[in-house]
Amino acid sequence: MPRYFVTLTPDTNDTLYVTCPVLPEVNTFGEDEADALLRAAEAIEFALYFRVREGGEIPNPGRRRAGQLAVDLPSLVNAKVELYRLMKEQGLRKADLARALKVQRTQIDRLLDLDHATRMDMVDAAFRALGHALTLKVSNAAPAGARRQGKTAKAKARRVA
Repeated sequence: MPRYFVTLTPDTNDTLYVTCPVLPEVNTFGEDEADALLRAAEAIEFALYFRVREGGEIPNPGRRRAGQLAVDLPSLVNAKVELYRLMKEQGLRKADLARALKVQRTQIDRLLDLDHATRMDMVDAAFRALGHALTLKVSNAAPAGARRQGKTAKAKARRVA
């Protein structure tokens, strides 16, 4: 799944200013690195939500640059963003996908709504209707205690030199 990269810059008020080069509308802050990355994930998801809602383009995350940190989004959000990209690539409208799945267009609206808790079987069916398959990859994560110690697994594991 795609990972977006952010830059954390120390601000004058002892916070970290967060930007995402490929999504210029993403700018937020955090009290520390862990907080900044959590807020970055929220800001990126929000930016993608509006781009999908408005029919805009979703840029590829790009390549990681020196000093940037990776931000992982929830799997369902990534799947929906990739489905939206595929629809745009194939020149399909929501109505086209609704016909292919034999569902009402409102179901497609919910399917592409990044805030809606869509069932994965519906997402999977949508990919199949577009001639693609959704695959799942499981990888190791930081120990559960990492979050309780105030350092999220994301913040620790994503540090880029």
